Amino acid sequence: MTSRADFRHLERLRVRWAEVDLQKIVFNGHYLMYLDTAVAGWWRAMALPYHTTMDALAGDLYVRKATLEYLASARYDDQIDVGIKTLRIGNSSILIGGAVFRGDELLVSGELVYVFADPATQTSRPVPAPLRDVLVAFEAGEPMLDMRLDSWDRLGRDAAALRSAVFVQEQKIPAELEWDAADALAVHAVVYNRFGVALATGRLLEHRDGVSKIGRMAVQAGLRGSGIGRAVLEALVEAARERGDRQVLLHAQTSAVGFYRRAGFSPEGPVFTEAGIPHQALLRGL
Repeated sequence: MTSRADFRHLERLRVRWAEVDLQKIVFNGHYLMYLDTAVAGWWRAMALPYHTTMDALAGDLYVRKATLEYLASARYDDQIDVGIKTLRIGNSSILIGGAVFRGDELLVSGELVYVFADPATQTSRPVPAPLRDVLVAFEAGEPMLDMRLDSWDRLGRDAAALRSAVFVQEQKIPAELEWDAADALAVHAVVYNRFGVALATGRLLEHRDGVSKIGRMAVQAGLRGSGIGRAVLEALVEAARERGDRQVLLHAQTSAVGFYRRAGFSPEGPVFTEAGIPHQALLRGL
């Protein structure tokens, strides 16, 4: 593990002032924090919300051993990339390899030994086959997401659960404003992980001649920023293109305008209020 190419997942971090010691280099213990932070990103890259995944597996992972080898030092404000990968899966243990890079320069390498165990007694248990399969598939470069586009009858149960969690519970939008008759007419997208857990959703409606409208985009909180929302958006845009639409419209919360602009949408008209939240109309040509 001496090259960036050895890792499918690289987590980008920046060295903070508080992480530098009196020698003006990163204090040695912080590299373990970097690896641990990157492990969290590695779970997101596998589309596995950590706590719900462990609950479903009726276990948890505990660090048994951590080792580091120091080759060079990172300094304040350096941009670093931390690679994480599965090296070996035993009966109850998982050996994770990690490396910290500044550009192509390897600064620190390390290994973390995790043991899968009963969270109540912390006694080891065999690594569950579904988890083993996902780890192997990820390192083999296989896709982690299952994108489905279908009707409300087929996808509504999972889409509704996601939307309720994000819009009704998290954003406090009144439930009567969330549900409408358009769901029965829309094309819905729901993306699932390898455990069959619904992670994100959105819908596509016919708006006017040649223009579709995307809405009700919702992503599990812990997986935002991982690219899953963009995958749903692009699936719906492609569905609009395939049925011959020339443009796609959406009403975005102003806090999400940057996300949609990066996906090729342009603002149209002034900001307005919808469900008590500032929104901006955006349009993308097909």
